[in-house]
Amino acid sequence: MLKFSDLALSPKILKAVEEAGYLTPTPIQEGAIPAALAGRDVLGIAQTGTGKTAGFTLPMIHMLARGRARARMPRSLVLCPTRELAAQVAENFDTYSKNVKLTKALLIGGVSFKEQDQLIDRGVDVLIATPGRLLDHFERGKLLLTGIEIMVVDEADRMLDMGFIPDIERIFSLTPFTRQTLFFSATMAPEIERITNTFLSNPERIEVARQATASETIAQEVVMFRASRRDRSASEKRDILRKLIEREAAACTNAIVFCNRKTDVDIVAKSLKKHGFDAAPIHGDLDQSQRTKTLDSFRDGSLRFLVASDVAARGLDIPAVSHVFNFDVPSHSEDYVHRIGRTGRAGRDGKAIMICSSPDEKLLDAIERLIGKAIPRAELPGVKGPAPQEDSAPTASEDKPRRSRRRKPDTVEAVAAPQDQTPEPVQEQSPAEKPRRSRRTKSADKPAEPTTSTAPVSPPAPVAAQETVVQAANDDAPKNRDRGGDRNRGRRNDGGGSRVVGMGDHMPSFIAMSFDERRTG
Repeated sequence: MLKFSDLALSPKILKAVEEAGYLTPTPIQEGAIPAALAGRDVLGIAQTGTGKTAGFTLPMIHMLARGRARARMPRSLVLCPTRELAAQVAENFDTYSKNVKLTKALLIGGVSFKEQDQLIDRGVDVLIATPGRLLDHFERGKLLLTGIEIMVVDEADRMLDMGFIPDIERIFSLTPFTRQTLFFSATMAPEIERITNTFLSNPERIEVARQATASETIAQEVVMFRASRRDRSASEKRDILRKLIEREAAACTNAIVFCNRKTDVDIVAKSLKKHGFDAAPIHGDLDQSQRTKTLDSFRDGSLRFLVASDVAARGLDIPAVSHVFNFDVPSHSEDYVHRIGRTGRAGRDGKAIMICSSPDEKLLDAIERLIGKAIPRAELPGVKGPAPQEDSAPTASEDKPRRSRRRKPDTVEAVAAPQDQTPEPVQEQSPAEKPRRSRRTKSADKPAEPTTSTAPVSPPAPVAAQETVVQAANDDAPKNRDRGGDRNRGRRNDGGGSRVVGMGDHMPSFIAMSFDERRTG
């Protein structure tokens, strides 16, 4: 069996590895370390929890042991997608380089720029950073990347999911062409493969397991349920989660509960605390100090349940996690492998349980296609299974509106039938009722006169006579001082026959014309 002593590492590094409790390398370490020590680019593909971090930290420490750092010009760069993963990589460097004099700096969000600038100004051998904070320092003129000898991209597929690929490409362009690149990813999406073909030179490809496979030491289950009502789906899922935790109480020492959205992380954490479970949330919107405190409490065992978003699904090395609960089915099937990879690490047994509602069954099918096997279904007392519902069958309540709509035209025809007969003579309306006639009828525009359906229609009176009649009617009407009343009364008269007065000699002649004059002219 191959040992670390067979990998041509320096004695100081071997001593630190032995003190950390490791004797034999993992398959990814066995393939990556010799290739990196030979100066070749490395493309490592391995599932989470296989020791990729030590696969690049050990050869970096060996190669950087000789040389000296210069101010603002780090000698090596490690890019990580999340703050937690970057902090974990920094801890690994501290563990394995304690016998070697190397300086490092951690550039992550949530920390003061001033403290980070002071470390960069002194000169660092190893710079560990997230892409956003690294570019912030570069744009402020506090950092130069022209002295990079070794560049590492860790969890590249997670970089793709988080939208960091444009930043990664820009950072590559700022580093020297002669750098050595170590590229690690759990999956090889087309975009990841394009980047490796562009920025890696004849890399040593190391694929120790089929892409996106779950560890054999993890027992997987899925609970299928159908909500009784749509507005009760979230509360019923939380109830199922508590039942699952109670069912696994004997074997569950601690667990990570994964949610898709940050808001759900807070809600689930509060719900668990309300029902007596020791739980705390962690997601990207929390302060870095609070995130660090929560993770430390979970690592030392003082916190039992960690409710997390996918920010904690990659790279976090917490060896003693006994259970993983997927409160939501992950939107990307690859994330399922990384989530459940938080348990069953280093050969330990673990258990992963997922809650799947009816709308998420397609996502579950995608996960099963990815991992190449069906996830066993589990049942809980009182939980409705995915029995199909007769959604297409019409109900009695749905028939009623349809019958009422079919009867409505009959009612209209019954009312409209008398109008088809010979109309009865229409009596003359009083002057008070004239303004209430519909403006949509043509008769509203004609002079008011008694009309019947049988009487012949008299020709229109001369314009002068119309104006006289309208003026007399206006003089007899009660005076309305309200402006709205004047305006409405002007609209109700016969086409606005009264001429407009007081606009001066420059008034166009057509404004003073009555409606009948405009129509006949």
